[in-house]
Amino acid sequence: MIKAVFFDIDGTMVSFETHQVPQSTQDAIVELRKKGIRVFIATGRHRSAINNLANITFDGYITINGGYCTVENDICIYKRSIEKSDIEALIEFQKNRPFPCMIVEETRSFINFLNDDVEHVLNMLNFPTINVRPLEEALNSDVLQLVSFFTENKENTVMSVLPNCESTRWYPLFTDIVPKGSHKGIGMDKIIAYYGISLDETMAFGDGGNDISMLQHAGIGVAMGNADDEVKASADFVTDTVDADGIYKALNKFGVL
Repeated sequence: MIKAVFFDIDGTMVSFETHQVPQSTQDAIVELRKKGIRVFIATGRHRSAINNLANITFDGYITINGGYCTVENDICIYKRSIEKSDIEALIEFQKNRPFPCMIVEETRSFINFLNDDVEHVLNMLNFPTINVRPLEEALNSDVLQLVSFFTENKENTVMSVLPNCESTRWYPLFTDIVPKGSHKGIGMDKIIAYYGISLDETMAFGDGGNDISMLQHAGIGVAMGNADDEVKASADFVTDTVDADGIYKALNKFGVL
């Protein structure tokens, strides 16, 4: 019996076309909660950047790709930061080979500079306005994630100076860089331990590379029809696209609704 369902946001709950949650998904989540099934967000976004979920109520949030987990009343039950030595190495690397990099901290986010790639992604995600600040400010607080704008052919070079981090790319223009071993699957474990739910009582929905750990980990992992082949291969089931009521259809198929 499913007792908890985890949802990625962009491309899973929220359409890249409309920037909205389909009505069928909103109705499904209301029905899940009426049945006593807990619903959770599992996203790469910072909580302050979640601006596209209408007025849907959730039981908790896995944010920053598993690096920051909260339950009711925004109680933080898990947090993991990037090593200071990696932040120092990033700043040194940027002196000669700069690229836009969003610093994600517990209470704020900022970026060192903007370019066309950043603007494209911010518009695609309908992302809130991001402040531009020097990277050196990251030395003064805990950094939970780096949203880094470089293409895959540069990934090995950049990651070679960040030995305590790993890349979780889900879009060609940027990647989410997190502490090694930090991912949405870890966030799931923290949440279900808090609520006393077993792994085989969970279901997860996703569409991006940063969702693979969660889809493989859940009792039932569902990839959206708009997901890449690698993501689909990691799931137990492939549903329809976000715009074609994929979430609602999968919940019905597995008898969760």
